Amino acid sequence: MIIKELTPNPVLSEPFRRNRERFIPEASGCYVLTTFEKVVLYIGLTNNLRRRLNEHLDSPEKTALTVKGRAVLFFWIEGNEINKIERTWLNTHIQHEGCLPVLNKVYSPTQT
Repeated sequence: MIIKELTPNPVLSEPFRRNRERFIPEASGCYVLTTFEKVVLYIGLTNNLRRRLNEHLDSPEKTALTVKGRAVLFFWIEGNEINKIERTWLNTHIQHEGCLPVLNKVYSPTQT
């Protein structure tokens, strides 16, 4: 599944690299890790997008090559209804692919 199939579509993005963290807000939001081709690898939510980006960059699992490719882009959307957005994105991915994104382990709209 590719990023443009998510609704609402997250249009803000930065490369998934530590030297780009200053461009990620310290705000609540939903985010997606994708390959260069924008294949969805991970969907999440957090109360601090910048902190969460750094946590993922520190995770060997999130930076390693997967069967779908390597995470190279970080897309996000800010908002108040992030639990609803994350659930919608996860459900959309399940409908398209029959499973959660390759880097998601559990269906949990309350994890940060």
